Amino acid sequence: MSRLHTHPERHASSRIGWLRAAVLGANDGIVSTASLIVGVAASDASRSSVLIAGVASLFAGAMSMAAGEYVSVSSQSDTEKADLAREKGELAHQPELEREELIRIYEARGVERKTAEAVADQMTAHDALGAHARDELGLSETMSARPLQAAIASALTFTAGAAAPLLVVTVVPVALLIPAVAFVSLLCLAVLGTLGAKAGGAPLAPSLLRVTFWGALAMAVTAGVGRLFGTAVA
Repeated sequence: MSRLHTHPERHASSRIGWLRAAVLGANDGIVSTASLIVGVAASDASRSSVLIAGVASLFAGAMSMAAGEYVSVSSQSDTEKADLAREKGELAHQPELEREELIRIYEARGVERKTAEAVADQMTAHDALGAHARDELGLSETMSARPLQAAIASALTFTAGAAAPLLVVTVVPVALLIPAVAFVSLLCLAVLGTLGAKAGGAPLAPSLLRVTFWGALAMAVTAGVGRLFGTAVA
């Protein structure tokens, strides 16, 4: 058998749907929960108050992420379905114009007119709607919106991300709470950035820099706000 027939193809784009939701969920879980914990701790609150705030942040954030992802991805899915329905109608009522559209698309990609015509005719005979979905609308099965998948991935990964700073609160002395939560959270963000970069086939350094910088900035800002309001209330 030819090597061409056994050559495995692995593309990161096939994972983009769940990967985006998973990375976003875990990152938000770590950053938002750690920032809230640091902010509350900076106001000289008790361990129990910090823990309650962190647990509330976990549940509220997980539900918010799931709902937000489901709504936004559902809107994307509705748009895709509407575009496909419109394209299906155009194929039924003006097939010649749709054929010409395909031909021009292939010509724009460098295919000669006669070859473009032959390809358009063969693609139309095989799956006209699929051809227009891919080549005219840029839609494919790999990239299609999956609302429920995105919602579940976001909720689960947010919970996993938020669990790390919460665990620190339960085991670290109150006096070391802020630096310990910050350190563990930044470490988790670095691991997350590394995993996301490897899973998506992206460069490692930019991913690490993004997640750690914004995580550190968020915790610094909330710590400053917590300290300010804690002093004002006291």
